[in-house]
Amino acid sequence: MFTGIVETVGKIISTTQNGTNKTFWIESEISDQLKTDQSVSHSGVCLTVEAVTGKTHQVTAILETLEKTNLGDWQVDSLINLERCLPMNGRLDGHLVQGHVDTTASCTMVNEQEGSWLYRFQFAEKFAPLVIEKGSICLNGISLTVFNVGKDAFSVAIIPYTYGHTNIQQIVAGGKVNIEFDMVGKYIVRNLDLQKLSA
Repeated sequence: MFTGIVETVGKIISTTQNGTNKTFWIESEISDQLKTDQSVSHSGVCLTVEAVTGKTHQVTAILETLEKTNLGDWQVDSLINLERCLPMNGRLDGHLVQGHVDTTASCTMVNEQEGSWLYRFQFAEKFAPLVIEKGSICLNGISLTVFNVGKDAFSVAIIPYTYGHTNIQQIVAGGKVNIEFDMVGKYIVRNLDLQKLSA
């Protein structure tokens, strides 16, 4: 379980294609503190640490993950948001995040506003019930609040600290981000759907 509060940004230093899987070596300031089999959020995707060597660690994404996220676009020098699991005695500064990406969204606008940044994202309309005005959303592993919600789009505002300490700074119009919708909202929508089926 994660919170969407990014600890640090890592950089991909090498990639390897193994059949339908893709392996990444990532360099970061927390890599030497990780352990094999540890779950770490990589730009919103929960991946298992396979190996640690000095300041780098290795993870692999299977075909299912590559198809449902933006990991297939990752390459050498890509910046990756990293967050370790929430300790049981830790603070929940963001919101509950599983690291299970639901889909991707396309950036349609980036507007610098004299010290902050306004981003607009478009997503598949079938996910519309999961996005509410002033609700929480996880973009590339970042817990954010959405506003100006439409049937297939929403906006987020980025403060200078988040802009400077995450990979949101690399997102431009046309770029893709990983989305995980609010877990509580997903359970509510699922329950309502089941009630309709049994009626």
